[in-house]
Amino acid sequence: MIRPGSEAELAEAIRDADGPLSLRGGGTRGPLPDGTPITTSGLTGIVLHDPAALTLVVRAGTPVDEIDEVLRGANQRLAFEPMDHRGVLGTTGTPTIGGVVAANVSGPRRVLVGAARDHLLGLRFVDGEGTVVKNGGRVMKNVTGYDLARLVAGSRGALGAITEVALKVLPGTETCASLVARGLDDAAAVRAMSAALGTPYEVTGAAHDPQAAGGARTVLRIEGFAPSVAYRARALAEVLKPHGDWQIEDDREAVRADWRGIRDAAPFHGSTGDLWRVSVRPSEAAGLAARADAAQVFYDWGGGLVWLRTGEGDDLRARLGRHDGHATLVRAAPETHERLHTLQPEPLALQKLTRGLRDKFDPRGILAA
Repeated sequence: MIRPGSEAELAEAIRDADGPLSLRGGGTRGPLPDGTPITTSGLTGIVLHDPAALTLVVRAGTPVDEIDEVLRGANQRLAFEPMDHRGVLGTTGTPTIGGVVAANVSGPRRVLVGAARDHLLGLRFVDGEGTVVKNGGRVMKNVTGYDLARLVAGSRGALGAITEVALKVLPGTETCASLVARGLDDAAAVRAMSAALGTPYEVTGAAHDPQAAGGARTVLRIEGFAPSVAYRARALAEVLKPHGDWQIEDDREAVRADWRGIRDAAPFHGSTGDLWRVSVRPSEAAGLAARADAAQVFYDWGGGLVWLRTGEGDDLRARLGRHDGHATLVRAAPETHERLHTLQPEPLALQKLTRGLRDKFDPRGILAA
């Protein structure tokens, strides 16, 4: 494996490559494309942290846990709370911030604050010709070239190897509480979550587990200063009476642990079978899950994200048919990934757009993706 210790070494390695390179960060996600492994895990360290400006600049290989620790010391946080994939994928390694941005990894708080790319102020990356590209800035008011940074975020290394990211961070939260309802069916739960997210009470998470221990469980999260959280939780419970009987859980540590499990899709840890992640319009979520006929279902983002566990090799996309969203196979045997990609390749218009971008940033086709 090639492990450059600096941006210059990474650029040189890409320039000198005569075959496909398989980019990776901390090695927590898979499956990875074929090619010579090259990792950004050697590019570590916080370049700049300006708590007053809510700005963090960090090298791509820096572990997310290290960043969280530094931010906690300043009573700040990564608002998009990136998921840790190791539990659902059964992988090891260490999640890095470069991998988070490259995959646009976002957790339950996405319903209020947006995705990882929405907090990206700028970045540096090395394209497929070994050229270092800098885009964006290090302060919130500098948005020059911001669209290119957003394009690279979520590209999974197809356009370049991220070496440094500048992020907007937010103040930490003093406390949190959950509102929990039991026994709602999927459609009723989605209606309740939509109603909650439409209130002024700043719900920062909305999830539903139809197969939770003790019966179907719908949970909503509120965060902030303690008096505000207490008031908003009571007010929201009152507003949601038409949607069920809501109990307030306010043990801060228990609530935070519960939402870490939701963030990391804990119901699927240790499970078998293929795992799909489906983006969908919340109003379509329950019907989509019914068509999937999956062994296990879990809803996040108020119904905008549906996790589905199916049998090995099931072509879920064919089963779902046309819908307003997309389905991503997260966990399966490599041959299943290849077979389903062959069965349902990208639409022609998307293929053309993707090819045009890759021709621009990686004309040699060095960056396997």
